[in-house]
Order: sequence, then C-alpha cells, then structure tokens
Amino acid sequence: MGTEFSARQRSVRLWRERVGKSVMYIGIVLFVAFCLAPFLWIVSTSLKAPSQLHMKPPEIISWPPFWKNYVEVFHGRPFALNIWNSVVVAGTATALSLLVGSFAAYALARLKFRGRDFILSMVLAVSMFPGIAIVSPLYLSFSRLGLVNTRMALILPYITFSMPLTIWTLTAFFRELPMELEEAAKMDGCTPIQAFTKVIVPLSAPGVFTCAILVFIFAWNEFLFARTFMNNSRSYTVPVAMQLFEGVGDYTIPWGQISAASVIVTLPLIVLVLLFQKRIVAGLTAGAVKG
Repeated sequence: MGTEFSARQRSVRLWRERVGKSVMYIGIVLFVAFCLAPFLWIVSTSLKAPSQLHMKPPEIISWPPFWKNYVEVFHGRPFALNIWNSVVVAGTATALSLLVGSFAAYALARLKFRGRDFILSMVLAVSMFPGIAIVSPLYLSFSRLGLVNTRMALILPYITFSMPLTIWTLTAFFRELPMELEEAAKMDGCTPIQAFTKVIVPLSAPGVFTCAILVFIFAWNEFLFARTFMNNSRSYTVPVAMQLFEGVGDYTIPWGQISAASVIVTLPLIVLVLLFQKRIVAGLTAGAVKG
C-alpha cells in the first residue's frame, strides 16, 4: 500500500514538472514572438509593393516579394554614403570612448584617493543630463569652429555621453581582477602600462566587448545631434537619412522603402550581437555576485 502510494506521488510530481516546463517553454516562445513581431512586420512591409501596403485585411506575406524597395533605397539618394557616415562616426566614437574610458576606469578601480566615489557619481550624473539641453550651445560652438556638417561634430558629443557607461562598466571589471596579476607582471619586468595592456585588458575582454557594442549601438541610432548638426544630405547619418525619405507624390510616405532601409541598417547590429552574445552576457552580469 505504501509503495503504491509512493509511486503515485512520484507520477504526480513528474506530471507537475512536465506541465511546469511546458508552460515555461510556451511562455518563452510567446515572449520571443512578441519581441520579434515588430521586426518581422518591418521585413514583411519591405517586401510589399506600394499597392499592397494599405490592403484590408493586410497581407502578412506578399508573394512574389517586391525586392524593388531595396533597390530604390539607394536610387536617387546618397544612402550608401549615409551608411558609411554612421559606420565612421559610431566606430570612431566607440574606439575613442574605450581608449579613454579604459584608462580612467583603471585609475578609479586601482588608485585609492579621496573623492574617488564623488568622481564616479559625477560621471554617472553626466549620463543623466538631457541632450536637448545642450544642443543649442553646442551648435553655436560648432558653428564658430566650422564643425557643422562634419563627422567630428557628432563624434565629440557621442564620446561625452557614452563615457559614463564605459567607465562604470570597466571599473566594475577591473575591481574584480586581483592585484596579484599586476604584481606578477611587474616582477616579470612589465611596466605599469604593459601590465595593463597585456594582462588586465585581455582578462577584461567581456567588459570591453559589452561597452563597445552598447556604445556603437547608441552612436548608430542617435538622432537628435545628427539632425541638428547636419543639414547636408551627404553628411546625414542613417537615422536622419531615413527620416527624410520622400515619396513620389505629395503627402506620400514610402513605407516600403523606409522598411527596407530599416532592415538594411538593423541587420549588421543583429549579426554583431549574435556573434558576441556570450561576451555581452558575461559583461552585463559581471560584478553581480561578489566573492
């Protein structure tokens, strides 16, 4: 009797575990579908002809695909140059932010001095400062310096606003690394700079990759400064160029071309994140558990 009751308990427990796992998997699938739905809808819209965009009920998948939208994105407008502008601006801002921010983070993590926590607080306060509040002064300054319609007018603000993220993330990484690593490197004849570049930076690769990708995405998608400091179609970055897409007639919006351009500029970011997702996860979770 006891054995039969115990077997029944085990079967009930197994059934509950299976139901729990099934509910969890269904929930994950629904959540992923909810997150992917906007992007999939944009892909679907990018493959529709203009006559299919306003059909009721809307077509989820149009056949045959209207690939002309992807061709028209580059026809009659310098969109390829706009993509290159975004690559140069975002890449340069990311590289300089990591270069300067890594040294600053290393100093804040390793050096003990009065006011260190205050400096970190001030660095964090910069990231909370609204960009709209400094657009006008920056525009006047850049106009006097002749930087309007140049990439440097975007690189400088992007570095400023991405620096707090870089410093805070890398400071957490450097604090987790034991001091014995640098002491061992110095005993082997390394200078402090060599110990930092050859020992600390490679071990902090997850944090570096995380900062690089997040800063790059921020600079790639930024719109306010790019729209304010650029007034030439050949100087636009991708977000501004897409916002100024014009239709063939009056009061028409080329949704198919805008969707195609969105797919073109989003795919590189998706590939980048998928390639380095393990390092991103490691970077975002570093320092969460102490010990």
